[in-house]
Amino acid sequence: MAPSIVEKVGKNEEAAALEPPKAGEEPKDGVEKGETTEEASAPKEGKEEVVGTETEPKTGVSFPVKLEDGKKLNAVGMRKKSVLGLGVKIYAFGVYADDEKLKEVLKSKISTAPEKPTKQMYDVAIDSDVPMTMRLVIVFSGLTMNMIKKNFDEGLGASIKKLNGGRKNEELANKVMGAASDAIKLSPGSVIEITKLPGFVIQTKVKDEVISTVESQLLCRAYFHMYLGDDPFDKEGKERFGASLLSLF
Repeated sequence: MAPSIVEKVGKNEEAAALEPPKAGEEPKDGVEKGETTEEASAPKEGKEEVVGTETEPKTGVSFPVKLEDGKKLNAVGMRKKSVLGLGVKIYAFGVYADDEKLKEVLKSKISTAPEKPTKQMYDVAIDSDVPMTMRLVIVFSGLTMNMIKKNFDEGLGASIKKLNGGRKNEELANKVMGAASDAIKLSPGSVIEITKLPGFVIQTKVKDEVISTVESQLLCRAYFHMYLGDDPFDKEGKERFGASLLSLF
């Protein structure tokens, strides 16, 4: 049986789609000159994904909504310190997490979505080994590495003590930033990343250089407790993270 007119038309259109545009013809939408429609629909190698940003409102620092390893931004906030009675903005921070794994752990611990963020929800993020990253972007121009190390030791030391039955562990607190050289220059825009890896490993990077990698469940919990615990560095930042947790249900 001879092919129908409809079949012929369909085949002709398919063949035309595989041909590049003729000289003088404008390419179809989404098709670059010299390529077929089929080639245009294929993924383009070498083209980077465009990642949006979210701005921390009090500092104006922008954070990518997704890191290269796939972790997604769940909240932004700011760390402020009192200096001579004045509140000085030290750094802005972004809290990133592997949302799929965080969602899985949340639902295994909490069967029904609560109406508002609860302590149990925050504790799941703090106590689990779900991969998370705290990205710190310096905003204070007079900050030195020695000041950062002292601040870490004090804040992290207090958090460890709280989670460790009132017992101090200064040696453990010092392991996060202790190996960082005082010669490292920190200027506005410098980035420090603290990442919790599977197996309760905490890794510290300063300006893309790995400073320390420590395996300690207590240290991992204590670090993120400073931002998501009972007395967070930035209450609004914690609340934003809580809203992100609710959205995972």
